[in-house]
Amino acid sequence: MADPATYRPAPGSIPESPGVYRFRDEHGRVVYVGKAKNLRSRLNSYFADFAGLHPRTQTMVRTAARVDWTVVGTEVEALQLEYSWIKEFDPRFNVKYRDDKSYPYLAVTLDEEFPRVQVMRGAKRRGVRYFGPYSHAWAIRETVDLLLRVFPVRTCSTGVFRRQRQLDRPCLLGYIDKCSAPCVGRVTPEEHRLLAEDFCDFMAGTTGRFIRRLEADMREAAAAQEYERAARLRDDVRALQAALEKQAVVLGDNTDCDMVAFAEDELEAAVQVFYVRGGRIRGQRGWVVDKVENVDTADLVEQFLLQIYGESDAVPREVLVPALPPDVEAMTDLLGEQRGGPVRLRVPRRGDKKALLETVERNARETLRQHKTRRASDLTTRSHALRELQEALELDEAPLRIECYDVSNLQGTNVVASMVVFEDGLARKSEYRRFSIKAVEGQDDVRSIHEVITRRFRRYLAESEKLGELALGDAEEDGAPGGHQPLDPETGRPRKFAYPPNLVIVDGGPPQVAAAQRALDELGIDDIAVCGIAKRLEELWLPGDDDPVILPRNSEGMYLVQRVRDEAHRFAIAFHRQRRSKAMIVSELDEIPGLGPARRTALLKHFGSVKRLKEATAQQIAEVPGIGPRSAEEIVRALHGETGPGATRSGDSTPHGGEKTQ
Repeated sequence: MADPATYRPAPGSIPESPGVYRFRDEHGRVVYVGKAKNLRSRLNSYFADFAGLHPRTQTMVRTAARVDWTVVGTEVEALQLEYSWIKEFDPRFNVKYRDDKSYPYLAVTLDEEFPRVQVMRGAKRRGVRYFGPYSHAWAIRETVDLLLRVFPVRTCSTGVFRRQRQLDRPCLLGYIDKCSAPCVGRVTPEEHRLLAEDFCDFMAGTTGRFIRRLEADMREAAAAQEYERAARLRDDVRALQAALEKQAVVLGDNTDCDMVAFAEDELEAAVQVFYVRGGRIRGQRGWVVDKVENVDTADLVEQFLLQIYGESDAVPREVLVPALPPDVEAMTDLLGEQRGGPVRLRVPRRGDKKALLETVERNARETLRQHKTRRASDLTTRSHALRELQEALELDEAPLRIECYDVSNLQGTNVVASMVVFEDGLARKSEYRRFSIKAVEGQDDVRSIHEVITRRFRRYLAESEKLGELALGDAEEDGAPGGHQPLDPETGRPRKFAYPPNLVIVDGGPPQVAAAQRALDELGIDDIAVCGIAKRLEELWLPGDDDPVILPRNSEGMYLVQRVRDEAHRFAIAFHRQRRSKAMIVSELDEIPGLGPARRTALLKHFGSVKRLKEATAQQIAEVPGIGPRSAEEIVRALHGETGPGATRSGDSTPHGGEKTQ
């Protein structure tokens, strides 16, 4: 922890202009980003009365080792730059809206030839139309089941779709008329896309025209005495009406808005959003945030609008909030630019909208209550676990960043290794890395660990030298930012190994620990602790020690080490299986002379698997584009282990027999 007085800017060096500032730690990593109308006044508040700061702000200021800033012209520019830096650097002390659960969406994959309706979670993709979010996946499936009567859009996976196309028969949904069966050509791609677009229009709120059209068709069928068709259309109308009844009407039909409400205490805040489209609540979503500074509701609203709508293409015409942001005009202009039209920020004072916002606030209070119940002990537990590790391993400070390495192989083949990262006791999956062992033949975990540690920290040293982190105390010259930058300015991608851990854990005993320590010593790194965990007795081994460190089996420190080790093992096994499966799939085709990657891909795409390819005749194989009769015969002979005339193409120096590469 640094003393704030050691890096406080010199008096008069901070401008009084509006701008954005960054606090960096001793490694140059950005730990906090903020904006201010007056940079001098704002930054001086961090150093003038340290004892009067919010406890988390004190932790942030002591974690930092330097501060820099950028002057901007307007509040809108400050908002944009603050958002860009928060997204780029992912500062650990900034307010970051994280979901209190992974909300499911109803998605329509309009980017595919035959769009598919499905439940989706996680990051959004381009070319996919989303509806929701919903509280439960079963609510989506109930709605989709009702709508498939009227809009029989494909819902099957890509694998099922290809299999049914090869079998030339539809799946069960195709037989019961809940899918238009594009896999067997019952509808053209254009007709199926029109069905998908109608489905999207109905979900987006354009419901009246579909119901009116079905009712008109029903009356027409009844007049023509086509009573069975009329009955089906009647059931379709009821299905659409049932789907609409699941979405409560709360406001006028022309109301499109997002309703945002907060519940907060001194340390955390919960936010809930109701998405109202066409007067109906179309979805609900929640986040929970840690409050670093003593921010009020208006500041939370500003951060929420900036982060949630910063890159969204679904900014509504109106956003109802419990308090207006500090600079409402700048925020309105920014959201208007994002939407491509006017956006109104408003605090409802009376009527139905105020009543609904109170309902949203009650949901936020319940979310915060549940979150505190789940997490109250978790924060204490993680802090206790890190303290126990610090004491047991005799570290100078708590290991806030832990990296764990594990090696996986099967009888010395497809040797791989994993690196997982835990920060503040929580997994940081975006920084996981995988390694393919290159310099070690066969099963040798010790040499593999040495190779992985060497490669990882050689990259760290290279990044440090490139960024000037070895001379971090030097002042910046010509306005060029120094220190750690998570994004590579050339590629725009996150740097992989630019931040060092406090503790390296290897899965293994004294030999593996010694190999890891030797790798660090060879690179001249002496400020990173190393330990190993042996599986049999869950002992912790330190380099050069004859006896292990024994943590109580029920201690929080041991639970944390076990979680880290198990996660590294899981990640390594997953990568190993992926490599092994890929090798097994392509090994037999790799041994066929004259069969390059393009033709191997064409064969697998046509037949679906090596097994189906083996069952095919030479005539069937010759139907694949790019495969001639002679090549087809050679493929058949090679896959069945036959030898004879034609088994070797002219120019091949090694005859191809019946052995398979494993």
